[in-house]
Amino acid sequence: MTLGLVGRKVGMTRVFTDDGDSLPVTVLDVSDNRVTQIKSAATDGYNAVQVTFGKRRASRVNKAAAGHFAKAAAEAGRVLREFRVSENELGNFKLGGKVGVDIFKVGQIVDVSGVSQGKGFAGVIKRHHFSSNRASHGNSISHNKPGSTGIAQDPGRVFPGKRMAGHLGAVKRTAQGLVVVRVDAERQLLLVKGSVPGSRGRDIIVRPTSKTVRVPGPSGKKAPAQAAAAPKPAAAPAKAAPAKAAAPAAKGA
Repeated sequence: MTLGLVGRKVGMTRVFTDDGDSLPVTVLDVSDNRVTQIKSAATDGYNAVQVTFGKRRASRVNKAAAGHFAKAAAEAGRVLREFRVSENELGNFKLGGKVGVDIFKVGQIVDVSGVSQGKGFAGVIKRHHFSSNRASHGNSISHNKPGSTGIAQDPGRVFPGKRMAGHLGAVKRTAQGLVVVRVDAERQLLLVKGSVPGSRGRDIIVRPTSKTVRVPGPSGKKAPAQAAAAPKPAAAPAKAAPAKAAAPAAKGA
């Protein structure tokens, strides 16, 4: 299923495996996802399911949104997101119904999107990982400077996209290839291995990964060597030649 869920980042903790190893995980609250619209190829040109998360006061909902939620018989939410699904999956959803965390399984690979933490105005060293200049031998108040940014005469300007100081963070980012460590169906929590973008309490989107998942197995480079080392099948035994008839005994013997 290609459907995802909308939720919020609770924070980070750790869980212990059966072998005693400690895994850093991020706790995601994806509770109370409600279906607000079902789009089909016949009416909208494509198949998709729209879900909402969170709650919003009636005084904060405009008339257009209030009518949209009322048509779906769903409580007004804070976030609306849409997920493409196949035509065969549309029958699994109904307007106003809830989508639980059980659509994800332990060990599944997911992508988590969110808005990264804003860090304000930052220099090139923190923003673009430049190296600082030498701190001796004539360096005068230019230790953490970006260096030359333009060209002297022709064309005599700074090219667009030049890495310089500026605002750092507060942009949409997606962490790909995260493994689902635990699914808490009772509290509607999802624990994924590693960190996800955003501060605690910020909205996130969890969906099945869009990357090709490589199944662990023997390397392809070793296949020829293994084939060469494989024992050859035993040759079939040669058919025995028919025995020649004994020569007749000589007369007078």
